[in-house]
Amino acid sequence: QVQLVESGGGLVQAGGSLRLSCAASGRTFSNYAMGWFRQAPGKEREFVAAISVTGGSRYYLDSVKGRFTIFRDNAKNTVYLQMNSLKPEDTAVYLCAGRRGVLTSRAVDEYDYWGQGTQVTVSS
Repeated sequence: QVQLVESGGGLVQAGGSLRLSCAASGRTFSNYAMGWFRQAPGKEREFVAAISVTGGSRYYLDSVKGRFTIFRDNAKNTVYLQMNSLKPEDTAVYLCAGRRGVLTSRAVDEYDYWGQGTQVTVSS
């Protein structure tokens, strides 16, 4: 079992930045590919970014490329999402997820563990 706890959300003006953190406990963090997803009210959960176990491979939703960066620190059992140039359409609950194995995925149903989420609100 892996427990995931997100932090770092908040209210920010358009053009601002936030850094989300996801702290993992339980099984060996470095055995899990990690992802960030988001869910806005009335919408389905959406892939945002994913990172392989070593951090060597990273993937992004097209609309966040060049603005968001996913990275991990396996010594601290933490994965991060640095979000710059935020837009009102980035407003959502952001959730981190863990997937057993080295391969990343963009699919919600391929992740085994989920955090509770942290709210990000971007005002115009």
